[in-house]
Amino acid sequence: MNSLAILTTAAEQPVVADFSDTPVWLSLVKALMIFVYLLLSVLLMIWFERRMIGRMQQRPGPNRVGPFGLLQSLADGMKSMLKEDVRPGTADALIFTMAPVVFASAAFISFAIVPIGGEVQMFGHTTPLQLTDLPVAALLVLAVAGIAAYGIVLGGWSAGSTYPLLGGLRATAQIISYEIAMGLALVAVFMYAGSMSTSEIVAAQSDLWFIIPACVSFVLYVITMVGETNRLPFDLAEGEGELVGGYFTEYSGMRFAMFFLGEYVNMFTVSALATTFFLGGWQAPPGIAAIGDGMLNTGWWGVLWFTIKMWLFMWGFVWLRGTLLRTRYDQFMALGWKFLMPVAVAWVIVVAFIRGADAGFFGDSTISILGRAFPVSSLIIIAFLAVLVFGVMWIWETRAEKKAAALEEADVLPDEIDPFAGGHPVPPLPGQRLVETPRDGTAIDTKPARTQQTSAPLAEQEEHNRGR
Repeated sequence: MNSLAILTTAAEQPVVADFSDTPVWLSLVKALMIFVYLLLSVLLMIWFERRMIGRMQQRPGPNRVGPFGLLQSLADGMKSMLKEDVRPGTADALIFTMAPVVFASAAFISFAIVPIGGEVQMFGHTTPLQLTDLPVAALLVLAVAGIAAYGIVLGGWSAGSTYPLLGGLRATAQIISYEIAMGLALVAVFMYAGSMSTSEIVAAQSDLWFIIPACVSFVLYVITMVGETNRLPFDLAEGEGELVGGYFTEYSGMRFAMFFLGEYVNMFTVSALATTFFLGGWQAPPGIAAIGDGMLNTGWWGVLWFTIKMWLFMWGFVWLRGTLLRTRYDQFMALGWKFLMPVAVAWVIVVAFIRGADAGFFGDSTISILGRAFPVSSLIIIAFLAVLVFGVMWIWETRAEKKAAALEEADVLPDEIDPFAGGHPVPPLPGQRLVETPRDGTAIDTKPARTQQTSAPLAEQEEHNRGR
């Protein structure tokens, strides 16, 4: 079966979400609700981030506008609307304006396929708390993320300046690189759920959240979502020392506010996808879901559980920003291409073997553990994987120790140092002896000179003793 036939077959599969009783006007109402939900979440997130980092860094944060400073984000938004909009004279006017619009719009579009809750009653209609769903909805997210990269690179190019152009290229390379690792991390989720539909993925986690069987995918996704959103320690699209503000250096007013809004909405989008793919989506935690025969696991209750899970990831973003430093760009790209992608590919292969074992391709014998039956072949694969991981870690640590020992031996300080050996003066370290260099370029060691100075009084003392 070729790839076109596979995509056609997947597109014909039904999805769990039922939109048969959802008229067009109700879809528009839900779209407006999602838009307001995201805007309020962004305003609260900006306040929350400034207050929490202020606490971490022993400063108050916003506390003047509104109670506890809650209206500070709204005041900043009004200031952006009323601020003078400056555009460089060499900028392309149309592209310079369209770039932030494309970037912010892409972030909002990705949230359309996220199920925020189960089926609810709205204006006499039964509809899921989800704008739309597709059999390949997860691929839509990756496609929209690729469109967002156009907004970044066009914003940097259209400014007509060097720093925004370099920042746009760096940010685009960063997004594209980590999109690949993100897509590979989600393949295991698709294999466990048997679908790419977000509603079916949530329904498949009614008994067990995918964070447990797809734990490696979860770790890979969390790393890639931080790199995808240009957040610390991976905010390499900007840099005070080399690129100033990156691709939005020349932006001000509402154009800058659109980039700012898109970045925060993108943070909520990747957090919502992590909740959907790994934490059961809108479903209540296992203990709470059993209360009252699932009374707290239906209807509008799903919005509460979904929001709590999503804000756990948002707190992680704030925590990372308040504790970690910015990495080097070469280290960041090496992490994505040389570590995350190979690990993601290897993990997909392992999950394929585990799913094959669960389907009985390697035998039907099972073992009961804690009241749950597990195929023997699956346990053998997991045990082999554990031994392989520990072996790789042992080899890695051994090589790292040898490398550190070799560097320590090679890093022994010389007794003498030439301050002009590298072309510029370098002061000696404690315990080193300075080698003076005269104008003709020949090195003069100061040790013999000091020896002569200290030996002269000794010779005079010997002559005095002989005379006596």
